[in-house]
Amino acid sequence: MRTLCASTLIGEFFVIGFAGLVAMKDPDLATSTVWTVSGIAMFLCLALCGMVTRPGGIALGWALQIALIASGFVLPAMFVMGVLFALLWWASVHYGRKIDEAKARFAAQAAQADPSTPDAV
Repeated sequence: MRTLCASTLIGEFFVIGFAGLVAMKDPDLATSTVWTVSGIAMFLCLALCGMVTRPGGIALGWALQIALIASGFVLPAMFVMGVLFALLWWASVHYGRKIDEAKARFAAQAAQADPSTPDAV
């Protein structure tokens, strides 16, 4: 699960950075505000890559997805990007868990077949 979720978050990192560049063109927004908000969101993407498997990591990821969708009120294109990344986040969590369960099942079967080898998962 960690690999899929981290891949989604890294993609979001770049999208947020590019959205910051687009938002800078809006004369109603201060450059410092744009980069403060974008920078915090980009930092959260990177920090969440390491927190996905910890308690609350998935929930924080969902909070980031909601914030990305809400950024559509500033840049309307972010409504679409936010929904797409929320779908990717769901798929990463859902299928990542299935992959983790399959790996655990495979490791248990391998350990049962040859008990002399240590469990190397």
